[in-house]
This record gives sequence, structure tokens and C-alpha cells, in this order.
Amino acid sequence: MAKKTTDKRFTKDHEWIMLDGDIATVGITDHAQEQLGELVFIELPELQREVVANEACAVVESVKAASDVYAPLAGKVAEINDTITEDPSIVNNDAEGEGWFFRLELDDPDSFEELMDQDAYDEFLETL
Repeated sequence: MAKKTTDKRFTKDHEWIMLDGDIATVGITDHAQEQLGELVFIELPELQREVVANEACAVVESVKAASDVYAPLAGKVAEINDTITEDPSIVNNDAEGEGWFFRLELDDPDSFEELMDQDAYDEFLETL
């Protein structure tokens, strides 16, 4: 049985990823949505799309800027959160919860361990 974890990991591009078995939920961090400001448009990847780690696969647009969202790890898009395309403010209000972007069926679930944990991400934010 695949290990279950509610452990979150983070990337230097300000995506978060949470693993449940070999399915990973991906979104942008609270820090990212604060930097972007009020989100007005979100474009999500197509279902079943194969992505490689660090590939731009979604777009967020705010009143200030447009920004790519990257796949933290390689896998296949198993689910997308249509709710946030209809109401991007959900991401501003709950970026690391209801505002998730997509779920990936990971090629290599073990690669999750290579990403930054909360402490490492907090330290990284202090260097910005």
C-alpha cells in the first residue's frame, strides 16, 4: 500500500505539493498569491497531460501580472480544480487549501522527498 502523508513540500517557484499515495495535489503558495495580488484569470492544464518536473503547465493572471505555474514533479494530470477558473478569488482566500490547481499522478512518488519542506521553504522566503 502506498504511503499516505499530509506532508507539504514546496518549490522555489512558490508551488506547494501534497502527496496522497501516488497522487499529488498542486497549487501556489500563500506567499505567491500575496505577491500576485487579486487574481482575475486562471488557466489550468488539460486532463491526462503528461508534464515533466519544472514544466510550465498553468497560468495565473492578477491585476498586476501574469505568471506561469510549474509542475513540481513529473506525472500525468489526473484532475483539475475547475472551481478556481470560475472564481479565482478562491486562490487568494485559501491558496494552500480549496485553491489547489491540479492533481498529478506522479511518475516517481519518491521524488517528492527531494522538494523543500515547510522549514526549508520558510528559510528560502527569508532570502528573497
